[in-house]
Amino acid sequence: MTLADKEFTAKKNRVKKIRSVLEFLFIIVLLYIIVNALFVFEKYKPYTMNNTEFGSDEGFVAISYFGVDRTGTNVLIGRDQLEHHLEVLKKNGFVTITGKDIQEYYSRGKALPKHSLFLNFEDGRRDTAVFAEKILEKFNYHATISTYAENLRNNDNKFLKPQELKDFEKNGFWEMGSNGYRLYYINVFDRWHHYLGNMNPLVYSHLTSVIGRNYNHYLMDYIRDEKDFPVESYQAMDDRITNDYTMLRDIYTQDIGYIPEVYTLMHANTGMFGNNPEVSSINEKWIRKLFKMNFNREGYCHNLRNSSIYDLTRMEPRSYWPANHLLMRIKYDDVPDIQFEPGDVKQYEEWQVDEGAAEFRDESIVLTTLPGQNGLMKLKNSSDFRNLRLTADIKGNLFGTQAIHLRSDANRANRISVFFKNNHLIVEEASAVSTKKLADIDLFEFDGGKYHSVDEDKKEVAIHEREILSRYAQNTASAKKQLKLLEQERERNALSIEEGGAPYIPTLSYHARSDRKLEIRLLDDKLNVLIDNKEAVKDLKITRTTAGSLFLESVWPGYGYSQTNLADDVYDGVFSGLKVEGLSSSSEEMPVLYDVHYTGIEKYKRQLKHRWEKLLDWILANF
Repeated sequence: MTLADKEFTAKKNRVKKIRSVLEFLFIIVLLYIIVNALFVFEKYKPYTMNNTEFGSDEGFVAISYFGVDRTGTNVLIGRDQLEHHLEVLKKNGFVTITGKDIQEYYSRGKALPKHSLFLNFEDGRRDTAVFAEKILEKFNYHATISTYAENLRNNDNKFLKPQELKDFEKNGFWEMGSNGYRLYYINVFDRWHHYLGNMNPLVYSHLTSVIGRNYNHYLMDYIRDEKDFPVESYQAMDDRITNDYTMLRDIYTQDIGYIPEVYTLMHANTGMFGNNPEVSSINEKWIRKLFKMNFNREGYCHNLRNSSIYDLTRMEPRSYWPANHLLMRIKYDDVPDIQFEPGDVKQYEEWQVDEGAAEFRDESIVLTTLPGQNGLMKLKNSSDFRNLRLTADIKGNLFGTQAIHLRSDANRANRISVFFKNNHLIVEEASAVSTKKLADIDLFEFDGGKYHSVDEDKKEVAIHEREILSRYAQNTASAKKQLKLLEQERERNALSIEEGGAPYIPTLSYHARSDRKLEIRLLDDKLNVLIDNKEAVKDLKITRTTAGSLFLESVWPGYGYSQTNLADDVYDGVFSGLKVEGLSSSSEEMPVLYDVHYTGIEKYKRQLKHRWEKLLDWILANF
């Protein structure tokens, strides 16, 4: 071997060693990230009289989440959003309490911390435990994870099994609760009041889009027919409900070793234990026999000493709720000393918040209304804004109002307003004398949507129902019956609007989200508006040409269609990436008048943080 060959081989070996070391270090770092992200190393430290503030008896707040997901869904709160919720609760001095604390509070007058929080996660989902546990560890929070007894033995891997639940209890961050034996729906009608019968959660989930509020849970009522008459006797109803509780008792006793003390009845909200007095009486008997406490209602979070331990109430935050939405609901459930979250304080100080609460987070402005009212904020030093270009992404709920007021005087008596209301784009001009609507654009039609008739919608609903009910039929005979009805419905002629049919205008869901790119160009006496880069308003004539201030407003819409959260009377306007530039008729560069985006070192830090989070998400999703 020549000297050159030896040098080449040595160099090659050095490269191999370096590569091996780097690969080894990468694997170590990767394992560290995964272990640190998924495993808990601390133990829960209960509050003590020495490290916790106690004051007058203020009862406790109960919050119950449906479940937790890595990034969030329409139902499950995202991991980061849950962390932010618990962070602002921690800032407000909330200390988590256990089911045993609640029992002793009611049975022997035990003192609770000034701001006591009972935290619950329903449905017993595996992803809830995985993603929530690290957050509980971070804030030293304790929570109850409630399960359905049926899911402890079925083959659905979404739900935690007995040994996993026992393991989660060991570090003290969790205790077990129960939602009952099963989640099952009875007396279900679609939005056209057609009777669909009874169904499990899988079938229900496929039919959610066509079901209104006319349904019930398994333990809440007699099973009824399409005319609302009971199809079972009192004894049959008693046997059915009793069977659920005995199966629950036996499964928990055999598989866990005990029956959880905390029960969440799905889903009473009646002031009793069911929608029918006879049904309520059966439920109450079993609840008192098996459990130490019961959360019987949803919508109000504050429980006081004069509450019944078997008629407690909890609030179920939606996955999209900003932090101040949660705090607003808690504050106006008569919980004292709640401080709203401003987010980026430097950005917050550029605005004057007149009504509601505002948070500046991740280059977004979230304006939360007072209950049943408005949220209103004014950009300081904007009284000379006249000609401008404004851009933002509007991301609040469709049902409700998110408004931008331009060239406004101090009390908004004189102004130009561009706002999104119930999926319409509306432009108004107000003076001290009157308010004039200049444009009203239905954004469903703007997107190319076409309304169909009532008869056409009834046909679409029926076809969808028959498809689902045939697919998940319990037996061949039922499937054939549904398929025959499906074929008949497909062949039926539906009267269109053009043929004289009444138009069907869908009721907006209270929870449907908006995501619109908005651009406003206001120059002298002309207004142009672009939605999602498409022209919506062109050269609209404006009479108010004097300069004025910039306001943002959010308006609670009143109660709309909602399968849950009937008591929620708080609304959030979300103005993401808001930027205002001066505008002129010439091609001169437009000066920036306001920009919520981060700049300089702060922008770099945020980008680095988001990239790191994306890397973590990728690692956790792929390893």
